[in-house]
Amino acid sequence: LCLTPPAIPSIMKLSFKRSVQNMPNLSICIITKNECDNLKICLERIKALGCEIVVVDTGSSDNSKKIASAVTPCVYDFVWCDDFSAARNFAIQKAANDWILFLDSDEFVDAFDMPKLLEQLQAMPASIGHIHIKSLYENNGQTMSSTEPIARLFSRKLYHFEGRIHEQIVPLDASTEPDYFDAPVYVTHVGYQGNEAYRTEKANRNLKLLLQELEAQPDDPYTLYQIGNSYFYSKQYEQAIPYFERAMELPLDTRLSYVHSIINLYGYCLINTKQFADALMLEAVYDDFKGDADYLFVLGLIYMNNAQFSKAIENFLSATKLPSSVVDGVNSYSAFYNVGVILECLGDKTNAISYYEKAGDYAPARAGIERCKQV
Repeated sequence: LCLTPPAIPSIMKLSFKRSVQNMPNLSICIITKNECDNLKICLERIKALGCEIVVVDTGSSDNSKKIASAVTPCVYDFVWCDDFSAARNFAIQKAANDWILFLDSDEFVDAFDMPKLLEQLQAMPASIGHIHIKSLYENNGQTMSSTEPIARLFSRKLYHFEGRIHEQIVPLDASTEPDYFDAPVYVTHVGYQGNEAYRTEKANRNLKLLLQELEAQPDDPYTLYQIGNSYFYSKQYEQAIPYFERAMELPLDTRLSYVHSIINLYGYCLINTKQFADALMLEAVYDDFKGDADYLFVLGLIYMNNAQFSKAIENFLSATKLPSSVVDGVNSYSAFYNVGVILECLGDKTNAISYYEKAGDYAPARAGIERCKQV
């Protein structure tokens, strides 16, 4: 039985809410290099917000600087030094405002509620804001998506970036314990798309920096996770597995979203490399992750591929009872679809149809209904 990945729903309609009288004390900062096509879309989506836009170019040979200069006068050069935090902190210094929102040039704003955000900034001046980033990527010829809250909004009076790559926002005062809030900013990230050569080049660039970071901090689980993540999204599953395993051997805080990603991506790696029996080891963390729809879905796939169909159905249906997921569809149409696949393969076409119908307009489920109705 093969996993058919969930299809991506249409990107939400672009919408902005802003207050004309109360212009934001907010700078949107972007670092870029040779992504003029993406940068143009990125800037088009934010130029009407009324925020200062700061673009830092790290050595483009295309039209990136020209495109940026047509939208904002705040365009600066930064000599690349293999350190994303250094480039981001340089952009922070060039901003006129203390509140900073960072976007990448391959991230396109879909919705931005400025009045609500301004209320949050006033009410929580020392907190870090998560924005909602939907990443698009290809899997088995289909476009999939995953949505995660990512820390991108903060006051430069209190925070800056650290880390050579996949940099993190950290307090200037090490004794500070930051609070977080969900900002009403929704973004689509297209950086995992593109042809295989583009994805490979990007993964190799990231891996070079991550491996340098790992030399300096060999027992940092976040760096190990990001190395595994880079291999995973370039479909090098065998290479990803040992980094996820090394991270899992370290003390981990299961409240952190990246720790959940370690477990779930490790499960997908084992499935994609057909190590189905070995993947059953993920049963051991059930108590810590049973509230994670993505984990329950992965566990369902593992049971499915080990012909433990009752357990697979149980986990898929448990996933549908949870309100949210990282990968779109795993707590809804994709889970129902996989239940239908199992029932169809077991010869129970009547109940298979009922679960395919629960998957709505998901194309593989509609095809499953047609198969089951054939005499």
